[in-house]
Amino acid sequence: MEIYILKSGACMAVFYLFYKLFLEKTTMHAFKRFYLIGALLVGLTIPLITFTTYIEASDIVNSIITTSASETDLSQTSTFLEYLPWILWSVYIAGALFFSLRFGRNLMGLLFKIKQNQKLRLHTFINVLLNDSVSPHTFFNYIFLNKQKFEAREIPEEILLHEQAHARQKHSMDILFIEILQVVFWFNPFIYLIKHSIKLNHEFLADRAVLNKGVATANYQNLLLAFSSNVKENNLANAINYSFIKKRFTVMKTQTSKKAFWLRSLLLLPLLAFLLFSFSTTQQIEIENPAAEDVQTSASREEMAEYTKLAKKYNAQEDGNRYILEKEVERLKFIYKKMSSKQRANAEPFPHFPPPPNPPTPIVDIPEEVVVEEPPLEVVVDEIPFKEPDPQRVPNTKRVPDVGNAPKVIKGINDVDSNIPPPPPPPVPEDPIDHIISMAKKNATFYFEEKKISSDKAISIIKKNKRLNIQTKRINSKNPIVKISKYGITIDD
Repeated sequence: MEIYILKSGACMAVFYLFYKLFLEKTTMHAFKRFYLIGALLVGLTIPLITFTTYIEASDIVNSIITTSASETDLSQTSTFLEYLPWILWSVYIAGALFFSLRFGRNLMGLLFKIKQNQKLRLHTFINVLLNDSVSPHTFFNYIFLNKQKFEAREIPEEILLHEQAHARQKHSMDILFIEILQVVFWFNPFIYLIKHSIKLNHEFLADRAVLNKGVATANYQNLLLAFSSNVKENNLANAINYSFIKKRFTVMKTQTSKKAFWLRSLLLLPLLAFLLFSFSTTQQIEIENPAAEDVQTSASREEMAEYTKLAKKYNAQEDGNRYILEKEVERLKFIYKKMSSKQRANAEPFPHFPPPPNPPTPIVDIPEEVVVEEPPLEVVVDEIPFKEPDPQRVPNTKRVPDVGNAPKVIKGINDVDSNIPPPPPPPVPEDPIDHIISMAKKNATFYFEEKKISSDKAISIIKKNKRLNIQTKRINSKNPIVKISKYGITIDD
């Protein structure tokens, strides 16, 4: 905000200085009117304009300035800076409030005069007759005149033409604009200077309108002296002010040629360009430099020659009869990753290397503390109930006497047939490694000696010792739990 205030004030200062030096004493009054209003608008707009420039990332250099200060100075400065925004905003709001009240009072004063006093319409103008002793002044189409002088016809026609010119050319719109702008930017001194120039130029315009009616210049100047006054009128009205008389008389005698008008107008172009590039904002956006990136990731000529030599060597070998050196393969990969996209497109194709064979299963000595003797397997065979056959129906058989609770057995003559089937073969136990891998695919949680481990760690442990105990819970669920310990294999659904 502070930067914007300073920049806008500087722009207005340059415009005002140009006006005082080259334009004020000329007769280009209509052009000067738009110039002064435009100076305010352009001066407030230029600091808001932003020019964007794109800078390559490699061109940006960040500089760091290091300063040192004592702890006391830093604490005092920080305390003051904390309260400074509050102080500045309080002063600004107080000033804006004061000028707002003054603007409202002046506006209400004019409206009150219009409402409470006698009014006479003359074409598009309305004469407001006041009982007070006032000099003629104008607000839009309302011309305020002294009632006694108006009724006694003591107000000359030239003075009425002057006030009617103010009303016809809508000079009150310029006054309202500058007064509202003054409420917001009351702290800017160039607002007051430009406001004074705008009001003076209004008098120039009105004087020129009267003189164009054929009024003699000397006679008109005498009338202005007679009706001018130092009494301060309403700020929103155009009044005949004595302080403007000297400059107005000087301008009345001045004649500006068209050539001088165009030359002075052309000077505005370099002035506007200077202000635009001096007080606008420049924004820098960092972009990547494709060329720089390509240089950083490209391989050198020596590396490209080395890559080409190795790639041709392995591309010439047959797939079934390759002799591959690990160091050369790693070197090929390193150079290929370093190449740019153009180098890869023009280089020898990267050789196809078959996957390396699986390493042999290492024979690992089992530590003594991990070796656990397997308990003897107990084979439990379900007892099949015996049904005594009918000796009459079964030939070549004999009855075996019943001895206690011993099972009854009937044997054939050739001891081939028997009523007891052979025991079923024991189930083939699942390979521990296959079991661990299948559980890992089900996102199982693994524990070794009550400590949580990863699936890869579990597989590694079982590869080293397949005689460890594997206890699986919720085997058919999505997230089973596998505990590895030192006792047999257990699977719990």
